[in-house]
Amino acid sequence: MKLWSKIGLLFSAIVILVACGNGEESGSSKKDGKTKIEYWHVNAETQGGQTVAELVEEFNAQSDTVEVVAKYNPDLYKGLMQNLQAEVAAGSTPAIVQIGWAFLDYFSNNFSYVTPQEVINAHFEEDKTFLEDNFLSNIMDLAKNSEGSQVGIPYSLSTPVLYINRDLLNEAGLPTTGPTTWEQLKEYAKVILDKTGKYGFYMQEPADNWATQALLESNGAKIMTDGKASFASEKGIKAYSLLRDMVVEDKTALHIGWDQGIQSFIDGNVAMLYTTIAQRSNIQNNAQFDVAAIKSPTWEGKEVKLPAGGAMLTITAQEEQQQKAAWEFMKFLYSVESVAKWTKGTGYVPAREGVADAENGLKPFLAENEMMKAAIDQMSGVVPWTSFPGDAGLQAEQLLLDVRDQILSGSVSVEEGLTSTEHAINELLK
Repeated sequence: MKLWSKIGLLFSAIVILVACGNGEESGSSKKDGKTKIEYWHVNAETQGGQTVAELVEEFNAQSDTVEVVAKYNPDLYKGLMQNLQAEVAAGSTPAIVQIGWAFLDYFSNNFSYVTPQEVINAHFEEDKTFLEDNFLSNIMDLAKNSEGSQVGIPYSLSTPVLYINRDLLNEAGLPTTGPTTWEQLKEYAKVILDKTGKYGFYMQEPADNWATQALLESNGAKIMTDGKASFASEKGIKAYSLLRDMVVEDKTALHIGWDQGIQSFIDGNVAMLYTTIAQRSNIQNNAQFDVAAIKSPTWEGKEVKLPAGGAMLTITAQEEQQQKAAWEFMKFLYSVESVAKWTKGTGYVPAREGVADAENGLKPFLAENEMMKAAIDQMSGVVPWTSFPGDAGLQAEQLLLDVRDQILSGSVSVEEGLTSTEHAINELLK
């Protein structure tokens, strides 16, 4: 086990006082002769949870050797990291975990793991070229840490898209194709509020800063430069100010929790929603109006920069039998049929090759589903989701969440909030 971060030690020390560790891996018992393992994920019911359950059930039914138990972790990837700290402190580990791109370095610096290729080389001769044959090198590179080590396998790929309520746009007298720039989006939101009395816009606010990175970096700012936080630049302040002004000054945008914001859009109370394509299934199945997903807005005269959303799968199992079981389940998840089911149930773009054009994959689905087109068409603008190095990942991410709430509640100015937070993060990174 590598060095714990200070916050990790504090959190774990508190948890271990109340947790009863048994010194074994999570789910390490046998059931009906099968090796039982835990799969930790962050997929709520509205973002792939049902599909996780279906895939696990399907795998368990056809496997004679492995029994998988799925465990949902709230608060997305930050919540999973905190829960994993507690689990390790209590003397236990799951076998497979989803790790969000923003925590790639933090995870690899602070937890024990084994790479899938190591497990394959040791136990599965027939799969030695599975990763090489089915993944593009630039996609696999997303799961390499800052030292160039392959930590896991990309599983979920997403970009933020703009969902639009065409009925509300039409009622406001606006083009139902939606805005193409952030400047235009701000003007649309004002017209919508004036003409319909409804909110114009909501940008997702989960426990991460993924969408914020897209907003700032598309305007030419950088979250990090040469190992230091650098988002409090003139371009970063200008980008954040647009969102802040919509929420605080214009009252055309909402500042509420992610679940509530998505539901407000589904209920027809918000005309435009900026969130992950992974919400496509939830929105498509529940919206009772003419809904569309269009490409992320750009800033006038600039190229869009969209952080790769989603996660990789990593093997944290420590026992050999658990590691073998973990790869058996992962190989099932990366089959053409399973990846296709995952995309249909969520909206995530397939990470492996050979799915989009396969008849037993997504070819028929993509031919009929226009809402996936936006995410696929803008993949050329994908950049890495910033991962703060060293042991400060959780703290840095929390500082960005705190300043988001301060800025959008109007308690600090954008310049003051970003500048002080940038300084605080760089102090952590020293």
